[in-house]
Amino acid sequence: MGGVRRVVPAVFSSPTLPVWRDHTVPLPGFCLGDGQPLTDATVRLRRFGPDGAPVIVALGGISSDRRLADVGDGRAAWWARIVRPGGPVDLDRYQVLGLDLLPGPGETGVRTLTPADQARALAAALDHLGVPRLEALIGASYGGMVGLAFAALFPERLKQLIAISAPHRPATHATALRGIQRRILALGIETARPEQAVALARELAMTTYRTAEELDLRFGQDAVPDAAGQPYAVCDYLKARGRAYVPHMTAERWISLSDSLDRHRVDPGAVTVPTTLLGFTSDQLVPIADLEALAVGLPNLRTLVRAPSLYGHDGFLKEEAVVADLITSALAEPLCCLSELAA
Repeated sequence: MGGVRRVVPAVFSSPTLPVWRDHTVPLPGFCLGDGQPLTDATVRLRRFGPDGAPVIVALGGISSDRRLADVGDGRAAWWARIVRPGGPVDLDRYQVLGLDLLPGPGETGVRTLTPADQARALAAALDHLGVPRLEALIGASYGGMVGLAFAALFPERLKQLIAISAPHRPATHATALRGIQRRILALGIETARPEQAVALARELAMTTYRTAEELDLRFGQDAVPDAAGQPYAVCDYLKARGRAYVPHMTAERWISLSDSLDRHRVDPGAVTVPTTLLGFTSDQLVPIADLEALAVGLPNLRTLVRAPSLYGHDGFLKEEAVVADLITSALAEPLCCLSELAA
């Protein structure tokens, strides 16, 4: 395994729905990295797949939740084409856990936390569920940061890590962009317009998740509006994305999770489990050079795959064939202690 491979797109279809159940796990006495306890001292998980099967945890970006796979309830699942019966993360073969990231709905203010706090909460939840060791932790974006932290903190509990678009520390440019978003959100709270602030911050975020090339391809030939102040087509698209996000994220929770991204620090040398990395060469939030630096420092690197994408950081959601191929190969290949940095 290694390098950027040409992939024949898979046909994703599932005639069946997986077995699933929700869990609300108590976290008594759990404190965040700032030493302050949770007001909502629970973590919510969804478990898919057959009882007794090896367990995989899959985590996504700060907007993701426990709804990994389609269960036929009419609610969106964020990785349904990857996590499904017979799929790259096969729900006929594995139990798969999805997680609602902290802070939970009972936390109404801004909280200071890190991806390592999410990893500690995950470990406590696994204890509660009686899961001593994971077959794999698959994390994309923020979920990959949590995965790196979990691997560093609990190496004995993890057989392998698959991290997609996730560095060991944030890029300064990305911190700068997220800082602007947080100031927009804070201004919305101060002026009692939090929903408008969430929508506007989401508009800005979308320009960082995608690439200039994609936006130009989609909107570059559209007509110029008649007068100043009227929206361009690309602006209408961003406004629609912003409005759609308002029901799913509060300003306070977004500030907490966004700040958590920028507090992320993991020593690559502390991640001793076999690790597979995937990065997208067009990703402006996680530059491929940062993943190369992480790869060099990992004691047990399996491979780093560099993939082109029109979609930038959102490649982990949009480049389904590349992600499916990487995960399928990582789960199928025997683990070894040889590190490889793919050309």
